[in-house]
Amino acid sequence: MLIDSHCHFDFAPFCDDPEHYLALARQAGVEKIVIPAVGQRNWQVLRDLSGSFPNLYFGLGLHPFFSTEHDANALSQLESALAAEAVLREKSVSRCVAVGECGLDFAIVNADRDQQISLLAAQLQLANRFELPVILHCRKAFPELLRVLRQNRPIAGGVYHGFSGSHQQAQQLIDLGIKIGVGGTITYRRANKTRNTIAALPLDALLLETDAPDMPVAGFQGEPNRPDRLVNVLGELAAIRAESEQEIKQVISLTTAELFRIQV
Repeated sequence: MLIDSHCHFDFAPFCDDPEHYLALARQAGVEKIVIPAVGQRNWQVLRDLSGSFPNLYFGLGLHPFFSTEHDANALSQLESALAAEAVLREKSVSRCVAVGECGLDFAIVNADRDQQISLLAAQLQLANRFELPVILHCRKAFPELLRVLRQNRPIAGGVYHGFSGSHQQAQQLIDLGIKIGVGGTITYRRANKTRNTIAALPLDALLLETDAPDMPVAGFQGEPNRPDRLVNVLGELAAIRAESEQEIKQVISLTTAELFRIQV
């Protein structure tokens, strides 16, 4: 069984025909999907999706790319939403498995860095309060992200999605209990730094993701990415590592299920 640890399944084209795309995923062996939130506007959509399809799970958070959409009440609303999910989790009926997508995105023109840092710190604190892992996003802000993580270390761990950094950066994250999200980047032979880093990391530090409909895998540029193409990432990971594809699949599936406390 494979788990797509990061797929925006509420986005187009999936929202137009979720049953079709879930069927494609199942045919490829992708049995479960974790959907990160972007902000208040899609929290209920994720609840509804996971209520309709039992193999979908979600995070609740405030994505830094959409920081201009997060109003003054965003954090209090997030706290209330997570508290409500905690009550449901006690009854084993919540599919909220993480806080996120959250992080820092300094690649945005005129980014409000102080606001982003404040929102990230607050979300890390909420993740610790509700004992949930975090789904992290970062562009052009790794030193700042690392500093905030060290100040608010996630007690339930988390994942840095779409990793494309150095071995040193990966190890710094792993030392904080953060897993490394491996996606379409490694399917491009020109991404030597990332491929070499991912090849050298401990297998149990890795998760697989598509970031669909973004981050297309090699050979499908210009098309929306899909969760069934997680097998392309798996195949490339097996090609650059010493372990067999079967061993990689088993270890990473178990790691992902343990992080998000998903029954397998």
